[in-house]
Amino acid sequence: MPSWKLVSGLFIGFFGSLIAVAGIGYALVSVPSEENAAALSENNVYYWADGSQMVATGSGQNRQNVTIERIPEAMQWAVISAENKSFYQDKGVDPMGIARALANMARGGDTQGGSTITQQFVKNTYLSQEQTVSRKFKEMFISIKVGTKLTKAEILQGYLNTSYYGRGAYGIQAAAQTYYGKDAVDLTPSECAFLAALLKGPTYYDPAGNQNLDSSASADANRKRSEERWGWILEQMHEDEHLSDAEYQEAIKEYPMPQGRKATKGMTGQISYLVDTAKRYVMKNSDIPEAQFDQGGYQIYTTFEKDKVEALAKAVKKVEQEKIDPEKRELDKHVQFGAASVKPNDGAIVALYGGAGFENGHFNNNADTSGVPVGSTWKPFVLAAAMEHGTYKTNGQGVSPQSKYNGDDHLQIKNNDGSLVLKKDNTPFYQENESDYPWGYITLHKAMEQSVNTPFVQLGMDVGMKNVADVAEKSGILKDSFAGLNASFALGTSTPSAIRMADAYATFAASGKQADPYSVTAVKHKGSELPGFEKPRVKRAMPENVAHNVTNVLENVIENGTGKNALELGRTAAGKTGTTDENKSAWFVGYTQQLSTSVAMFREDPKSHKLLSMNGTAGEDSIHGGDVPTEVWTEYMKAALKGEPDPGFPEAEEIGEIADGIGAPSPTPTITETEEATPSESPTPTESETTPTPTESTTCEPFDFNCEDEEETGGTGPGGTDTGGTDGGVTSSPEPTESGDPGTSNGNGNGNGGLFGGPAG
Repeated sequence: MPSWKLVSGLFIGFFGSLIAVAGIGYALVSVPSEENAAALSENNVYYWADGSQMVATGSGQNRQNVTIERIPEAMQWAVISAENKSFYQDKGVDPMGIARALANMARGGDTQGGSTITQQFVKNTYLSQEQTVSRKFKEMFISIKVGTKLTKAEILQGYLNTSYYGRGAYGIQAAAQTYYGKDAVDLTPSECAFLAALLKGPTYYDPAGNQNLDSSASADANRKRSEERWGWILEQMHEDEHLSDAEYQEAIKEYPMPQGRKATKGMTGQISYLVDTAKRYVMKNSDIPEAQFDQGGYQIYTTFEKDKVEALAKAVKKVEQEKIDPEKRELDKHVQFGAASVKPNDGAIVALYGGAGFENGHFNNNADTSGVPVGSTWKPFVLAAAMEHGTYKTNGQGVSPQSKYNGDDHLQIKNNDGSLVLKKDNTPFYQENESDYPWGYITLHKAMEQSVNTPFVQLGMDVGMKNVADVAEKSGILKDSFAGLNASFALGTSTPSAIRMADAYATFAASGKQADPYSVTAVKHKGSELPGFEKPRVKRAMPENVAHNVTNVLENVIENGTGKNALELGRTAAGKTGTTDENKSAWFVGYTQQLSTSVAMFREDPKSHKLLSMNGTAGEDSIHGGDVPTEVWTEYMKAALKGEPDPGFPEAEEIGEIADGIGAPSPTPTITETEEATPSESPTPTESETTPTPTESTTCEPFDFNCEDEEETGGTGPGGTDTGGTDGGVTSSPEPTESGDPGTSNGNGNGNGGLFGGPAG
């Protein structure tokens, strides 16, 4: 055994070494200041896809240090009561807190805890926000030195002048101006408690919401969190005797709702939404905290193409000026557009339209918004699922687009076992179309062309809504935007963003290959390129021929159906219209091989953010996806593809089997005429050939998409010109013509109601 002298010597030597290391560490660090933090503040610079500068924006303009005498005592006590009650007694560090933080790091967990106001001041002014053991030790040494060199008033002043309050505001003076439009010295105790609550994390405590950074940071959720913490801070101040009874009652009387967001320098027009999208992408794909990012010094290289962004904004403005007049029509107020354009087989977002601009008070990015149902633009996913997975009747064999389903209005929808789909009150569910036109059994190809609802609801039930959801997700739709997998799921009750819809249709354009949408190609800081911004991997989402057949069907939607307004593009394209229940939203999503673009139109109550009906908007009875959204899409795509070749689409090969819906009549055979044949040459008629009365109709080949038999187009039924709106089915003239000529499909009707009030059309 070692002697006690050896043990004692080693013990003393070890601790002597620790003291020496601590002494050296203490001697080497210097005391920070607010000026140091201000000097570190720089702009972030964003670049277009071609490398030219888009905008420089950051916190450098939004910081102003103030002395402790200009900071209300209520603000000082608010942060002390909320964050560090022992501030005036401690030595600047919390050893137990640091130990907890180090233990958490050793376990791979969060480093929460362990920070006094002094330590936070040090972190704000001197250190990066990275959570490492070395940073914690350095923070400790500097904090100890700060505690011996600066007064408590100087430390508190420094902390309040360097903290991040959100909305690009660094320091209490910038925060007071940003949130309340006043100088810090004029803040009330109630307002001070609100600003102190922001220090918990402005992303989640700003009542304006920050869903562009985190979907859970909605305005309502943030308001609730903020109000709870505001009330708690005031309560702590009162308990700590920093507010009298009377002052507390006055402060707690009413939540001090701050002013709305304001546009910062350079953040106007579509630039504001481009920066918003790129910043969100950086936050998602890196571990850079928002406070550190907003401190500046980053160069962000984006995928946005200036000419296409300008063309998209110009297209929206042109159609708005022609159609929308809020000064003359009350129903034209609060109309909004959102749009996005994505490269197939790549995922690069080349353009987007987010709204009227931050400078006009519109801070929600409509290109990346949620909550706007997509309507019948969802039907291609139902068809793709049927082609890939088949139905319960086909034993895994895909379903051909020439399969016939009942297209009549007010149709009872059935489950796979033949039982009726029931509503919540256990009564049978009936799916509606826009009109009561008696389509009878029509091909899925025809149903997509005229956007008839009933075939796709029943098809979705036959395929299984889980399979539909799986195809949509693999195509690029985020799962958290899905609606419930009930019958109306087939009609677009889900609420993906315009960016995600453009990306999902790009999967069809790219022969079934999908790449996640991205907006940033590289991020540099202090000359070094940061990891995490490689181009997303292209992966197979569906069989190639499934995508080709969907494209073939969607080409026909433009050529002969509800998307006819897109014919003005003058080149090969495919797309789908979508309109929701009560005309609360209207969509058009279309693509060529080079570009996939989605356009959404909706009305939204500015206070409740609930969608409003567009019936009567633009002086029309109703707005449909084939109208205004298709016009915007066409205007933009003309400019975006100018000078580009028209490669068309790969040819679709015959797919699947004819799997008609239950109750579909057997095909009517025809008699083949022969020249005077001798008895021995004449075939012996079978029963099926002799029983029916011969007709003069044309029999379509199973995969001849350009052939339409009389059953689909009307035959001897109603004639005249169809005058319906978009998406729901066709409305014919009330009186048939004597000749019984088929009606000409040039107008379309909005689909009417999904299950439990969901959208249709």
